[in-house]
Amino acid sequence: MSAMSRLSFKEQVLRVREDAIISSVNRLLADKGFDLMTVDEVAADVGIAKASLYKHFASKEALAAAAMVRLMQRTQALVEQQAARTDATPLQRLQAMTRWALELQLAGEMPSVPSQNSSLRAELMASQAYLDMLMQVSEVLGGWIHQAQASGDIDPALPSEVVLYTIYARACDPVPAFLKAGGSHSNEQIVDWVMTTCWRGLQR
Repeated sequence: MSAMSRLSFKEQVLRVREDAIISSVNRLLADKGFDLMTVDEVAADVGIAKASLYKHFASKEALAAAAMVRLMQRTQALVEQQAARTDATPLQRLQAMTRWALELQLAGEMPSVPSQNSSLRAELMASQAYLDMLMQVSEVLGGWIHQAQASGDIDPALPSEVVLYTIYARACDPVPAFLKAGGSHSNEQIVDWVMTTCWRGLQR
């Protein structure tokens, strides 16, 4: 019996609506960013009253934080998928994570949030689910980084946090969007070029 089938009809409706709200927020954050996104736009996009939206999420920051939690869930699922691969080196797993982040961004599915927004940061830091997933993902990626450095696939002179943050930064790299806006290159070409410029700088 699935978790959804155990919920009451009202709970199922609320869950579906909440999923629709988060999906809308994710799209708007990817398209406009946190500063330009408004609660009114989210409500209109989902097709509900603003008051109904506030029954699910108390603020714009809570909306953005929910989208970031959803992104972290997707990230964690991909990490688990990569960890289960027996045909990949630690470097190849890290590169697969980087490629996924770039492809997600080009598909318009990567939420864009300001790193220095104090109100949003406070909301995320109050989310235990987000912090737990971020820690778990970072620990696994950190392990792969150490293994890749030990084998010489990544420059061992680089601090591991430099490598980790370089990978994370690809999720908000402006280069793919600039190249896509030019209209002269395919998404695949763009991803390949950004992967090359990123990873050649991390390898010896």
